[in-house]
Formats: sequence, structure tokens, C-alpha cells
Amino acid sequence: MLRALIWDVDGTLAETEHDGHRPAFNQAFADEGLPWQWDEALYGELLAVTGGKERIAHWWQRWDPVAASAPGAAVAIRHLHALKTAHYVARVQQGQVALRPGVRRLLIEARAAGLTLAIATTTSPDNVAALLQATLGPDSPGWFAVVGAGDVVPAKKPAPDVYHWVRQRLGLRADQCLALEDSAVGARAAVAAGLATVVTRSRYTAQDVLPPVLADLDNLGSHERPACGLALGRPWRGLVDVHRLQVWARLGQAQTGSDGPGRGQPYPVDEKGSSFLAA
Repeated sequence: MLRALIWDVDGTLAETEHDGHRPAFNQAFADEGLPWQWDEALYGELLAVTGGKERIAHWWQRWDPVAASAPGAAVAIRHLHALKTAHYVARVQQGQVALRPGVRRLLIEARAAGLTLAIATTTSPDNVAALLQATLGPDSPGWFAVVGAGDVVPAKKPAPDVYHWVRQRLGLRADQCLALEDSAVGARAAVAAGLATVVTRSRYTAQDVLPPVLADLDNLGSHERPACGLALGRPWRGLVDVHRLQVWARLGQAQTGSDGPGRGQPYPVDEKGSSFLAA
């Protein structure tokens, strides 16, 4: 029986990358007088590197490998990331980042149904708290029994470590949990941890090629904008609610065996990416 929903944050709860993180990175670069500007295309490419500090380090190595390898580089990266985090939190508090369709509804339904909520993300705890409080209210961080964020594990997604970390603290088996993600990187982490996974593709992940997942959708659905995509390999449209997740999880286990997704015969998936979302 499904007992917990484990949520990614960036791109899953909200379009944080486009509305929050990318502008915040660029403002931090400007603060430090750096001639760096991450446009939409470049930032989409850099999202393959998970973690803000890791992304800065990766870019610096491309821009100036000598300076990026010099003594003090790690300190500079941490300082730059702290500036970026402050700008991100300010944008969130100003209401410039909104929840994606269906997120609030599903969170409230899951709490009412007695499901445990948790978070597994590479973003920092400060970023998580700011987003939750600004979009769901000051008490909302308490909705989540476990928050795996930032550097709680050394290996970030697509490594499954953060999902193992969260699940172990929940005291649940993998087949009792379901992950909600927005990208191939995140989905690979969840599937590698043995979790059934629902993906709602975000602005930067529309063309990602996913591992076997329960559902591959454009959002969680609202009455004004129903979710659209594939569920268990078949076209589906509607609202993703607790009952629907329970049904998908049960049918998914029946398809793949008791070990869950990523083992045995995989769920049918659209290996060409998200062409069904383009219409």
C-alpha cells in the first residue's frame, strides 16, 4: 500500500529554475563583477549538473580552468552560491515563483488521506523553506516528515543516495513510497532507489528521455488545465489525485513484479521524448 509521497522541488513543485534560480545566479555574477550570463539555452545545458555549487564549479572550469583550480576557488564558489541563494529567496518571498498546476491540490489531498510527505532534492534547505512558506504558508515546512536537501548526501542526483536517505528516515520500504520528479536526472535517481515514479515535465525537461516511470505528464492537473501524457505507457488525461497514484502504483507493481520499477520488465515508455506534449 502506498504510504508516502516523496517530492522533488526544483521544476516539480514550481518552475523554480526559470523563475528563480537562473535570474538569481545571474544577479550573483553581476554582484561580483563576473562577465558571466547564463541565458535560457545555456542554463538548460547546465542543468545536467545537479547542485548549485557544483554547477558554478563546472561552469568555472569551462570558462577558466586555471582559476577554477587555484587555491581559494572552493571558498569563492561557496560565497557566490550564498549570494545566489539570497537572491533566490528574495525572489520567492516577492511572489515571483508560483506552484505548478495541481501541486497544492495534491499536497492537501495527500495530507487528508493520511499519506506521509517528504522531500528529496539537491537544492539547499533555505531554498526549500523559502518556497514552501511563500507558496503554502508559514507552517507548510511542517507538512513534510523528512526533508532531504542540499548536501545531506555527498552524491547528488542522478545517484539514488538522497532517496535512500529519505526513505530510511521514513522507515518505509521502497514499494511503500512514490516519487514525484520533473526530469530524467531526478527520475533516474528515484528509479535507481527502487521507487515508483511520476514525472511532470518542466520548462527545461520537455525533451528528456526518461527511465521506466509510472507516468510521464505535463503537470499534475487542475480543473482549468488537466494533466496530459502517458500513464503506464498509455495516453492519459485528467487530474492526478491520491486514488490515481495508488492505482498506478498497484498496476505498476503488477506489471514489473514486486521489486518495483527498474527491475524485471520495464513499463512502456515514449523513448522519443515528449512529442505528445508539444500539441
